[in-house]
Amino acid sequence: MYIHQVAAYLPAAVVTNEHFTRLNGLSHEWIIERTGIRERRKAAPGENTNTMAVEATTRVLAAATDLAATDIDLIVGGTYTPHDTIFTMAHAVQHAVGVTDIPVVSVSSACSSLLNAIEIVEGYFALGKARNALVVVSEHNTAYNNEGDTVAGHLWGDGAAALLITKERLAPTDLRMVDLLTGGAAPVGKANTAVTLKPVERGIVMPFGKDVFIHACQYMARVTKEILERNQLGVDDVTYLIPHQANLRITKNVVQQLGLPEERAVSNIDYLGNTGCAGAAIGLADTWHQLQPGNHVVITVFGGGYSYGAMLLER
Repeated sequence: MYIHQVAAYLPAAVVTNEHFTRLNGLSHEWIIERTGIRERRKAAPGENTNTMAVEATTRVLAAATDLAATDIDLIVGGTYTPHDTIFTMAHAVQHAVGVTDIPVVSVSSACSSLLNAIEIVEGYFALGKARNALVVVSEHNTAYNNEGDTVAGHLWGDGAAALLITKERLAPTDLRMVDLLTGGAAPVGKANTAVTLKPVERGIVMPFGKDVFIHACQYMARVTKEILERNQLGVDDVTYLIPHQANLRITKNVVQQLGLPEERAVSNIDYLGNTGCAGAAIGLADTWHQLQPGNHVVITVFGGGYSYGAMLLER
């Protein structure tokens, strides 16, 4: 299967670290040192997970020259910040696209939902139930975030991305999905309490950020090594590593464990913050036009809960 095109949508409003300095005394330098985040985007009034997903979809369809909306026969949406849990983000995208009588699926595995959504596509393709899929990941973190929380309130940003995935190659620029691995690690560490979002309670809470940090570093490095070894590739073969965009220190730790030069790691954390399961897809959109024939890209993710995964792509 192939990623034919990818596109992102980011809200216009920018929230700098100075906002949190004024709000709760956290300095710009303190936030940078611990997270690498300088600013993040915030959805405007009237924007939400669904509207951002639709905007990303509009952009990816506009960029696709070999695939029309009417060719889509599967939509998979990923988010942990739903606008509506019944008329889901995937349904909102289907409504906007206007294609009826196709499978529409929503999935949530925290910040690793991107790869689980693509894995669902893999299954539909393998069973012959679809040939052209639209995967959309969108997070409206600021709708659930408590900005006054000095532990995690400054981490979150909003954004969305959409990917067109096909069973056959449509263009020379398509990225072939060589391999995909995912896993759940719910019995590990403080997975059940480290980071939670209970909409009827306090929204996003991260009381055990250190536990998240430790396991994110371990699992993203481990699954990256595993997917490379399964495909007889070494770290030197990786053109770009696109990790989950949670914390710049996590990215640097994973890169160090792998022995990969830092410049090969794609990062948008500094200007977007943690955009949840959309972060790595936005990173792929940022990198898309730099890719050359023969390049290998690894996307590796880790989500609260815990869940993890890696995907190997080749142009």
